[in-house]
Amino acid sequence: MPSSSSMLPTAVVSYGLQSALAVIFVPQANDKFYDLGGALGFATSTFVSLYYPSLKAKYWERIPNAQLPPITSFAPRQLLLSAAVVAWSTRLGSFLVTRALKAGGDSRFDEVKHKPAKFTAFWMAQATWVFIVGLPVYMVNTLPASAHPPLRAFDYFSFALFARSWLFEIVADRQKTAWRRARDNKEHNERFITNGLWSISRHPNYVGEVGLWTGIWLLSVNSLCAPLFPRASWLLAGASPLMTWFLLRNVSGVPPLEKAGNLKYGNDLKWQEYKRCVTLSIFRRYISAPGTLPRHSVASRLPHR
Repeated sequence: MPSSSSMLPTAVVSYGLQSALAVIFVPQANDKFYDLGGALGFATSTFVSLYYPSLKAKYWERIPNAQLPPITSFAPRQLLLSAAVVAWSTRLGSFLVTRALKAGGDSRFDEVKHKPAKFTAFWMAQATWVFIVGLPVYMVNTLPASAHPPLRAFDYFSFALFARSWLFEIVADRQKTAWRRARDNKEHNERFITNGLWSISRHPNYVGEVGLWTGIWLLSVNSLCAPLFPRASWLLAGASPLMTWFLLRNVSGVPPLEKAGNLKYGNDLKWQEYKRCVTLSIFRRYISAPGTLPRHSVASRLPHR
């Protein structure tokens, strides 16, 4: 039966990698590779959660003829979840580190990176994020392949939710990147983006992020309800999308961006109109206050600058 001890190797990898990166980058006050560290954390933790029994037998116990199992030996659910996390982390990590290198750093850490203790705490917080948000995948990977139930309609729906949400995030990132490039090339003089997915949400990339982790969690549920797991395991794994939503909505995502926007554009009537018409999420997209036009028409209501 999977137990808390079966998650220990993954936890060690999650915190060990971030600790090693902190040892390298904190003395340098280098924040350019912080997000890359998070992406590597998800990839390595997923790999260890999937292969740990074989790695232990081969390299720790040195069992003769012990080999890493072929990828086809794992359950389809394990492969889908692991591939989803590795693909997401690779895409997002490369996107964010490229952006940080071009910008010469990450503005979130302009002050923090010069305070070693506080900067180290951020690396440890990232380790906690990697471990808790990845829980559905790591837990599913501890279950023997033969113990997984077959994929059902609910699982295909869950994977579709992941895929659509991931695409939503990618499109939002690319739209903003294209908008910035056009601005830098003097093709427009808009102060902030209001078109594309940014016309239905002020933070569409975060909407996609919460949606994709919700899909990953839902895809894990049927396996986490297997008799080999404690009864509430699927609820514990639900900490993944909840933590994602909480951090983006209340800590590191929306608050600093909204604060920065208000400082830059607070007196701009177009910014005030944009905030009034476009919600943080898309869930109230079609809800309008009495006497106003539908929110989805905001793109046509904001004049081009």
